[in-house]
Amino acid sequence: MSVHTMETLALFDSAPYQNAFSARVIAVSEQGIALEHTLFYPTGGGQPGDTGYLTLPDDTRINVTGTVRDPVLRSIIWHQVEHCPTQLSAGVQVDASLDWERRYQHMKMHTCLHLLCSIIDAPVTGCSISADKGRLDFDLPEMTLDKDSITRDLNALIEQAHEVRSLSMPASEYSTLLQITRTQAVAPPVIQGAVRVIEIAGIDIQPCGGTHVINTEEIGRVFCEKIEKKSKHNRRVILRFE
Repeated sequence: MSVHTMETLALFDSAPYQNAFSARVIAVSEQGIALEHTLFYPTGGGQPGDTGYLTLPDDTRINVTGTVRDPVLRSIIWHQVEHCPTQLSAGVQVDASLDWERRYQHMKMHTCLHLLCSIIDAPVTGCSISADKGRLDFDLPEMTLDKDSITRDLNALIEQAHEVRSLSMPASEYSTLLQITRTQAVAPPVIQGAVRVIEIAGIDIQPCGGTHVINTEEIGRVFCEKIEKKSKHNRRVILRFE
């Protein structure tokens, strides 16, 4: 199979709560291991790539230290590894498992950051997510934010148990999507002619390629740890799980 015709089918969009699968290896390179399909989310949109492990037919376990899309052929997803066994090659069937606890924390925080967008009326200039915290940077010239108010308003929205839905919109509606996109630094991802949109019913709707919980109640309690002035027009809001 030519590298130009290879493609990794992304399963994390349609099955964000599934954490184990089997797949055939389609390529092995210094970039990592590419599979025919994967549940491992590749780094993007402020969300880290998934980690976990692959198990070969002889029970050899390979630790996956990160997951990324190919910088040129975006249809290929590479599972990064510290060491690749010599017996691994294209065509081998492997079992794969995510570090689910880490991924689920990413899902909860990513959805929480969408809620944060809904209560701060300003463009987003940066985003970062980890297993224990997350942050958004806002284009705000004045310090009008308050930690206690943000904590109170976020937890109120979380406890209201809003449904979170993943939608698909045709890329032909790109101009409309740009009008609702809060993030200035990253354009909405277009995959196979469509843009994935995350809607928190009645609260927020944003183009987003990340993984999310299906109800805000799953997030649990959070608090605003810090608000930082990063520049004249940049305010950073840092959230943590309680």
